[in-house]
Amino acid sequence: MDVAVPKRRVDAVPAPVLFVLSGISMYVGAAIAVWLFAAAAPSGVAWLRCLGAALILLAWRRPGRAAWRGRPLLLAGAFGVVTAGMNVVFYEAIARLPLGTVVAIEFAGPVTVAAFGSRGRRDIAALVLVAAGVVCIADVQLRGSPAGVAFAVAAAAAWAGYIVLGRRVALGGNGIDSLAVGFAVATVLLSPLALGTGQVWGSPRLLALGIGVGLLATVVPYVLDQVVLRRVGQARFALLLALLPVTATVIGVLVLRQVPTVPEGLGILAVVAGVALRSREQTREPH
Repeated sequence: MDVAVPKRRVDAVPAPVLFVLSGISMYVGAAIAVWLFAAAAPSGVAWLRCLGAALILLAWRRPGRAAWRGRPLLLAGAFGVVTAGMNVVFYEAIARLPLGTVVAIEFAGPVTVAAFGSRGRRDIAALVLVAAGVVCIADVQLRGSPAGVAFAVAAAAAWAGYIVLGRRVALGGNGIDSLAVGFAVATVLLSPLALGTGQVWGSPRLLALGIGVGLLATVVPYVLDQVVLRRVGQARFALLLALLPVTATVIGVLVLRQVPTVPEGLGILAVVAGVALRSREQTREPH
């Protein structure tokens, strides 16, 4: 099965709008994950997120036998492990460093992907604007534990791998079925991380929150990613990811009353300008 049905429903929605919706869901899920940090290790919360996503996707899609064999299984499994690993190291990083610092370091991943996919001056200018904007939004302060920095760098590398493998899954895999298979494989391979979730299993409320993280922070945004990845190339996709920190800033204002500083406000404008500049490029065949 492929992503034809979801695609038809959102085909008329611009890619940047899909990313904003994806970001809102992702950061609400992240807020729930923070609540769980008191009851489980960050890596354990990331595993619960993977488990929740796998259960929901498997119940929804029920992948056929073809999705569990040969190359589709290997591709989906690699994507699932890389994606789950990205979530694990990201949660470990934000447990040790300010979120802004982690976001700035992590964004090196998609920026690198975009750089490899650039073609001309418009692309370079967009990259410069986006990179500068994200740094301003993040208000980078390179301090904290060396382990936190290492986890953030690992998250950047995993994010780049997520984009590359996600594109291949979107075009050559079984669509959302591959997501279900991938997260199922990752849940099994990373099951030792479940040792850090003992307290959660004794509380139906905490367990429900863990499943909710899987739905909001994984299923909704990653399904939208698969739809968008079929419509745009890797470079543009990586640049559109710049809308995520913008969305996080807006949620911070509305929910947490975290009013941006002047540099952060300028950063938001730079990111939006960079995404708009790249989006004005004529449509090309995905690469």
